[in-house]
Parts: sequence; structure tokens; C-alpha cells
Amino acid sequence: MKVLLINGSPRGDKCTSAALKIVGEELEKNGVDYELFNIGREPIQGCIGCGGCAKNNGHCVFNNDSVNVCIDKMAECDGVVVGSPVHYAAASGAITSFMDRLSYAGGSALAYKPGAAVVSCRRGGASAAYDQLNKYFGILNMPIVSSNYWNMVHGNTPEEVLKDEEGVQTMRVLGRNMAWILKAIEIAKENGVPHPAPEAKIKTNYIR
Repeated sequence: MKVLLINGSPRGDKCTSAALKIVGEELEKNGVDYELFNIGREPIQGCIGCGGCAKNNGHCVFNNDSVNVCIDKMAECDGVVVGSPVHYAAASGAITSFMDRLSYAGGSALAYKPGAAVVSCRRGGASAAYDQLNKYFGILNMPIVSSNYWNMVHGNTPEEVLKDEEGVQTMRVLGRNMAWILKAIEIAKENGVPHPAPEAKIKTNYIR
């Protein structure tokens, strides 16, 4: 079993990475592998709703950034944790564009796999960013993994994050909960319990 930890911070190995690494360490302690995937500092193209991914084997038509690389990695992973710093009480612009396209083009690679959001902030806005990221999982038939508090850490440097004792504990518990859910799903598969059969999507408009 393997979990992909997506770091949506343009600053690389900083606060968001510190939080994700705590989750990863706990996954490893519980027998689950992980990979830390940094989306980097290069511009991430936003989704333009062209629908081209439907004709492109579940990959985005834009191939000049890391979204399609991540879609391929998700096909080989059993769960995902998406991390972001808080920018103006929201997830970073880069991870928002990234998740829009990852979800739209690669939804089949994500469906029925447990997902969790992690946010890091200096002071405020964490709840709004956390809610924003969870909405991706909620539209893709993904079980949402929680902890003993909302999945957030506070601090302006990685060293300050590690001093946030409650935040660090939240990350540890999240790692254990993710490992437990993955193991439960694996037992279900071994005993012939498949994931729920998908239904064709019904779309209705509010204005007739």
C-alpha cells in the first residue's frame, strides 16, 4: 500500500512539507509506504473546461507541468493527502489549478481512494482552505480521512510548525487513521467486497 503526499506549496521544503512528512512518518510506522510529490514553483495551467481529457486517456491536454505526472502516480497509489499553505484564507493558487485539472482529467484514478487535506498557516484562514480542498474528495467518491482535529498546523517556519504540539499530534493521528482505512479497504477486497458500483451521473440545471 502506498499514499501520495502532494505538496502544493511553491516554497518546497517548508511548513506544508513539514506537516506532510509527519503524516508520512506515521504511515511508515504503520506499514504503509508514501511518496512526497512537490508540484514545484513552475506555473500551473488552470483548467479551461475544454473536455479534451475525455479523449486523452484520462490525461489533461496541457502537458507542460506536473499534473499528468501526478495522474500516472495516482493510478499506482491507494490514497492521497493534499497539502497547501494558506493564501488569503484559501488554498494556494497553484494547488487550486493543480487540483482542478487533476480531479477533472484524472478523476477515475482518484475514485474510491481515501483522501485527506492538510493546511499550514501562520495565523488564520486554515478552516476555509481546509474546506476548499476537501470538496475535491467529496465530488469524486473518495472517503475523506480525518484526525482528532481539523488537519492543520500553525507556524511561519518548519521549526515553528514542530512546536505546534496539537498540530503535530493531528498529523500523527491522520497518518494512523489513513493507514487504518487503507488496511480495512484491503481486507474488504480480500473478502470479495468491491467498492460501490458507480452510477451514470445525472446533471440538472437550476434554470430551465
